[in-house]
Amino acid sequence: MAKPVIITLDDDPQVLRTIVQDLRNKYGAKFRVISSDSSEKILETLEALKKRQESVALFLVDQRMPKMTGVEFLEQAKDLFPDAKRALLTAYADTNAAIDAINKAQVHYYLLKPWLPPEINLYPVLNDLLEIWQANSIQVFEGLQVIGFRWSPKSHQTKDFLARHHIPYIWRDMEKDSTAIELLSDLNLEASKFPIVVFPNGQKMECPSNQKIAEIIGLKTRAEMPFYDLVVIGGGPAGLAASVYASSEGLKTVLLEKEAPGGQAGTSSRIENYLGFPMGLTGSDLARRAVAQAQKFGTEIISPQEVASICLEGQYRVVTLADGTKLSCHALIIASGVSYVKLNIPGIDHLNGAGVYYGAAITEAISCRNDDVYIVGGANSAGQAAMCLCEYARSVTLVIRGESLGTKMSKYLVDRIEASPNIYVKVFTEVVEVLGEDKLTGLKLANSKTGKVETVAANALFIFIGAKPNTDWLQDFVERDDNGFILTGPSLMKEKKALAEWPLLRPPFLFETNIPGTFAIGDVRSGSVKRVASAVGEGAMAVQFVHQYLSSF
Repeated sequence: MAKPVIITLDDDPQVLRTIVQDLRNKYGAKFRVISSDSSEKILETLEALKKRQESVALFLVDQRMPKMTGVEFLEQAKDLFPDAKRALLTAYADTNAAIDAINKAQVHYYLLKPWLPPEINLYPVLNDLLEIWQANSIQVFEGLQVIGFRWSPKSHQTKDFLARHHIPYIWRDMEKDSTAIELLSDLNLEASKFPIVVFPNGQKMECPSNQKIAEIIGLKTRAEMPFYDLVVIGGGPAGLAASVYASSEGLKTVLLEKEAPGGQAGTSSRIENYLGFPMGLTGSDLARRAVAQAQKFGTEIISPQEVASICLEGQYRVVTLADGTKLSCHALIIASGVSYVKLNIPGIDHLNGAGVYYGAAITEAISCRNDDVYIVGGANSAGQAAMCLCEYARSVTLVIRGESLGTKMSKYLVDRIEASPNIYVKVFTEVVEVLGEDKLTGLKLANSKTGKVETVAANALFIFIGAKPNTDWLQDFVERDDNGFILTGPSLMKEKKALAEWPLLRPPFLFETNIPGTFAIGDVRSGSVKRVASAVGEGAMAVQFVHQYLSSF
């Protein structure tokens, strides 16, 4: 297989020689570097690469090119290779244009000239961009393949599981991919139970469970030890942040995640207001980085693995897993997050995964090419999904009960949605019925102002509403509010029962539950701010309270 390509473009011969030398010295073993001083010539080269089905990983382009600016070139290159990372080389005087390019032309980064030494000013940025590209690229390879139908709920579950665990795979749609039929014939398989997963070692499984897939591909589903200083339940931003800080500060830490690291935030198509990432990052990228960081410091990440129950044995907490394994610990952090609230309307349940999706916009976006897509929800997650889906779908319609998006959505997202020609907004509107037998075909929409009900054709419905805490499994182990969120700290002390039963002379720490040494953080905590940055902050702070708790022994 041909090496992925890095394209660099600059009309200054000396600068071009230097950048090519720096790129080949660092990346020549894995990437082919193609350079030119002409935008027109490179565009011709890109056409040829496209015809040969080669991959372009990165564009590194000077802004002050003759005839065509760097931004103008990148806009054209994006049409040919939309998944390639795009970086702009600029002089200091052009930084405003570069920042504008990030906002308007979806340039991923800009670098100031001169960039010497490259070890400090060039390679760290390009390493990051290329790592993200490699994590998300789909290249031709002899690896894991998933054969199924787009409208198969189990096929959707398998694809979503693999994507959220950053496992590369090839999707073979039985309705569109002729290779899928040939592959079934070559493997002597019948088109009966879908999906069929073909593993790199040649093993084949019909409709495998996520747990079975995890075991075969080598995901860690069992803990190494029976006892830890700290057990973290939940692998969203709060749980991952707590794991990073705890393990980096010497606590033997294990993180247990029911589905995949990243939590609800991990399914976000793009988070653009997270501190330190001016070009934004996907929820998947954030999760991947956090997992690597936690593991670097020694956190064991066990996923997929479900917690069945928690109990106290003396001063220790005992966590029982779904497979019967028991883990004991000095301290416990619950960061099990929330789920989107399910719509309770006629026709919806049997189409879950067959055109109706809770989150999962990234997993299904490519399948929505030229489709008419609807999104229920008016907060940031819905807006991010709309911006992702509009790249593929013919039309994207946001359905909200309120009078405008600005009530719950960040202004930068509202502005982008209003500027997108194929995104529409229906205000004062609810979905009241879902239509279709084996797959979604349409929706009934009701306007609360006029009372009018209209039927619209729809190929996909993505739901981003509400926040249901994932706490049913806790039973009565910790105190919860009327909505199921876990009470901690000052909120806990407002409850007469909890106040009367609190066993220590000191008051509970800010994130401490009614069980000393057991903490709750992130979206699952009563009164928390439902933002990624807030969850990360709570994770970091909670570890300091864990240290204070442990110092009392």
